[in-house]
Amino acid sequence: MDKFFKITERGSTVRTEIEAGITTFMTMAYILAINPMILSQAGMDFGKVFAATAIVSAIATLFMGLVANLPFALSSGMGLNAFFAYTVCISMGYPWQWALSAIFVEGIIFLLMTFCNIREAIVNSIPPCLKKAISAGLGLFIAYIGLKNAGVIIASDGTLTELNSGWVTGSAGVAMLGLAISAVLFARNVKGALLIGIIVTTVIGIPFGVTQYAGGSFLPTSPYFCEFAFKDIFSSGKSAFDFMTVVLTFLFVDMFDTVGTFIACAGKSGLINEDGSIPNCKQGLLADAIGTTAGSVFGTSTVTTFVESASGVAAGGRTGLTSVTAAVLFLMSLFLEPLFGSIPGAASAQALILVGAMMVSSVIEIDFSEPCDYIPAFLTMIFMICASSVSDGIMFGVLSYVIMNYATGRRDRVPTAILIVALLFVAKIAVGML
Repeated sequence: MDKFFKITERGSTVRTEIEAGITTFMTMAYILAINPMILSQAGMDFGKVFAATAIVSAIATLFMGLVANLPFALSSGMGLNAFFAYTVCISMGYPWQWALSAIFVEGIIFLLMTFCNIREAIVNSIPPCLKKAISAGLGLFIAYIGLKNAGVIIASDGTLTELNSGWVTGSAGVAMLGLAISAVLFARNVKGALLIGIIVTTVIGIPFGVTQYAGGSFLPTSPYFCEFAFKDIFSSGKSAFDFMTVVLTFLFVDMFDTVGTFIACAGKSGLINEDGSIPNCKQGLLADAIGTTAGSVFGTSTVTTFVESASGVAAGGRTGLTSVTAAVLFLMSLFLEPLFGSIPGAASAQALILVGAMMVSSVIEIDFSEPCDYIPAFLTMIFMICASSVSDGIMFGVLSYVIMNYATGRRDRVPTAILIVALLFVAKIAVGML
């Protein structure tokens, strides 16, 4: 096992890897409850989507661990599932089978792009300043998500957020107490601090009514299988155009969410090579593409590499054994739906906040004496948070980097692959204006 996963070579231990895998799973276990909840709004069966989410997460994460040997976990992406349900199905009026067809096509395109090394080239060509900004920005973003999920900060006037006046009570109060416990454990170098924090926070939430038993059957439900509607795609010109637009939207968001997560987590785990490349990047991206394709077959939305993987990395995960551990737990969750559904948002929220704090450290490696570096880096970070989108943050970072370097006569600093990515972003903007 040590030789296969290169555990000692990467400065880790079997125990650390298993603890990291459990931590990663625990911080993203919420997706097993939230994803079916969201997709059920589109008319899908909650139990079938739960089963699909668990099965596909296990398949993609297992591939990530055994083939790519990277400590990242995958599941149905947040944001993309909301786009599936609320935009494609509810707003645009298409059935969920039509939306699954779009995801299947997206997955096939991803597979082709991965085999042709297109996605790997994009990841490896991103300038160092943007890689550092993506890591730091992602840290701020997931901490922001944690604060919102716990109710510590709330919406104000529909646009801004502010501190919840009741942040010391209820879910917010439990999350902040859990954060304090986890932070102290980290400061005292306690192994498995995040995992212990999640468990303790879950227990603390019981007397406050924050942790509640979800209930339900312990017998797994069969997922959907190949519920596509390709015959309806070209039923009209509008349907065909909408289909292409939806496919491109899924494609862009998924691709750059994954790129951002890969770079951020690889940087935090010290896996980025001296030339800026990520080891086994192609195999890792292939896991994402396989997950998305399999997800459409079994009946769930686009699968992507989760930012919560950073929690396992922060807990010491450095190899694919972390991913394999998380994959096994996803399979086990098929029989433990009521228990995993009982983990409160406050428990995972405090872990995300702490992980975000650790990831921000990469910002000190950005050259703040070079405007063509730090301004694009800043825009990357600020738009990730304000637009609530990793891909949008990368878009503004890449576009500003290309524009500023071209405008100052420093085209040699712009790799061809990044220029192509910038043009693709321009095309995305143009399509969105139609």
